[in-house]
Amino acid sequence: MKKRVTDHRLADATLAIHAGENRSHVSVPVGTSIARTANFTFANTEEMKRWAEGKSSAYIYTRYGNPTLAIAEGKIAALEGAQAAIVAASGMAAISSALLSILKAGDEVIATRALYGGSYRLMRDIFPRMGIVVRHVETDLAGIERLVNPRTRALYIETPTNPTLRLVDLQKAVSFAKEWDLLSLIDNTFATPVLQKPIKMGFDLVLHSATKYLAGHSDVIAGVAAGSHSLIEKTRDMIIYLGGSMDPEAAFLLIRGMKTLELRVRRQCQTALTVARYLEKHPKVARVHYPGLPSHPDHKLAKRQMKGFGAMMAFDLKGGLAAARRFCDRTRVFLLAASLGGVESLVVLPIYSSHYRMSVAELRAAGLEPGTVRVSIGLEDPADLIEDLRQALA
Repeated sequence: MKKRVTDHRLADATLAIHAGENRSHVSVPVGTSIARTANFTFANTEEMKRWAEGKSSAYIYTRYGNPTLAIAEGKIAALEGAQAAIVAASGMAAISSALLSILKAGDEVIATRALYGGSYRLMRDIFPRMGIVVRHVETDLAGIERLVNPRTRALYIETPTNPTLRLVDLQKAVSFAKEWDLLSLIDNTFATPVLQKPIKMGFDLVLHSATKYLAGHSDVIAGVAAGSHSLIEKTRDMIIYLGGSMDPEAAFLLIRGMKTLELRVRRQCQTALTVARYLEKHPKVARVHYPGLPSHPDHKLAKRQMKGFGAMMAFDLKGGLAAARRFCDRTRVFLLAASLGGVESLVVLPIYSSHYRMSVAELRAAGLEPGTVRVSIGLEDPADLIEDLRQALA
């Protein structure tokens, strides 16, 4: 961006369009250019020697960095209010690389029990093989002080949670992490930086599946991490070593998607509240999980720490799994598909998608019923969505 002569902080809608870009010269393209290349040239061996010694920020190979990726990283850092950011090939690449950049064999991490299924299975199935111990705490963080010990290195939370939209008190989590000198990490996918800025509250690393709201069009797989320069460089090293680097084409789609992030999220939040209120009154719905409803156990917390209630929700049908399957098979506007955060409204059964291969006890601990339906609200007309719900529930 052009240098500003004022200290005025640009709003999210403006940052999403301009941050990370440099259009201050003559004949610079307004559209983002894609550096569609695997490698980059050097003028001589002295320049390459300087790069190898860490004295040059030149590009050498896209797995290590690329100008298009750098634009996406600058935009994300600005939106999250972070010093730096790193993009990755998927949300799980960002999450696993960030965690492995700070954890080693013998270390322990405290994580909220209600997590995205991929994150939960990483900690359940993979971390034990590496000698990393995971201790789970409920979203209210009750009894968390009993889980910490000299080997504990990090606190990992997700809020709002996937898929029952429970919230973790961000201030309480940060205070605990600072008291025990732990690195604090948060999956901010559902809230997005439009509704919640954990870095400003004291979190060390913010993670996203950028496939979802940041990209917003269901056409790219991507992940991001944002935080301090030192933590992001450690995460970058792990992404390079493990090979989870983003492709420039994916970075372009992420950049393009982020330019409408604020507009999309605001509209989706408005529609979601309308839909949630309709579902809560429906006689076949046992319970609606949406923090914008006063009936939600974390409604007051959501009002305090978020700038909106989000566009994700879930609901339990009184007929259980059979009723949930009938409902999902009957929707016409809502698409039956995994993922979330795009312009299309989606429904899905978590037991067949994000929380597959989890035991009944694990599902219960996550607040899931067999008949829980997760809903991602898109940009369709609210009246059309409600009519689709009406006919599918009939």
